[in-house]
Amino acid sequence: MAVALDGRAAAVIAIADTVKAGSAQAVSELHRLGIEVVMLTGDHRRTAEAIARSVGIDRVLADVRPDGKADAIHALQAEGTRVAMVGDGVNDAPALASADVGVAMGTGTDVAMESAGVTLMSGDLRGLVTAISLSRATMRNIRQNLFWAFAYNVVLIPVAMGVLYPVHGILLDPILAAAAMALSSVTVVSSALRLRRFDPSRATLRSEEKPPLTAPAAT
Repeated sequence: MAVALDGRAAAVIAIADTVKAGSAQAVSELHRLGIEVVMLTGDHRRTAEAIARSVGIDRVLADVRPDGKADAIHALQAEGTRVAMVGDGVNDAPALASADVGVAMGTGTDVAMESAGVTLMSGDLRGLVTAISLSRATMRNIRQNLFWAFAYNVVLIPVAMGVLYPVHGILLDPILAAAAMALSSVTVVSSALRLRRFDPSRATLRSEEKPPLTAPAAT
């Protein structure tokens, strides 16, 4: 902004958005997880690109009107990507509802939180990294449990039915069969309880999703 006194230039005042603490680290961690990060903002492109460079954001969609954010989400989805939208304002609500996963900040508006599927309790973007890491760890745990549950039943149910009796004379006592099924349930539950030891700071996760998830950071 230019300041004039009596028609003569007196000063120039520069104003810039401040970057939240931890934002650069959050973007870096999202990259480590194989996620492309996009800034979706109504700010001027030069301003948006300066902020994006400071935190390492991959792509900038600037000068987007409030009613155009949902269209921008649809355009990203049309590229074949699954989109997670992170926002906290009233203008972000349509985009949060349009995204594959809407993530609202707990420090934002009620409308944004109502429109999103996930709400981060704080305004720290590093919470998004934790949420994604935990969700991936949970899905891996579910797949492992399903595998072992099916494998357990595929092996033991035929034995309980007597498939080995004609050849080897082996029958499974009903009491042992009941104990084995109980042990199967205990094994699956115990495996699920491993998530209690989840530590996002130590999580080493693979990027298994193809194409990569895009997480627009709305401003």
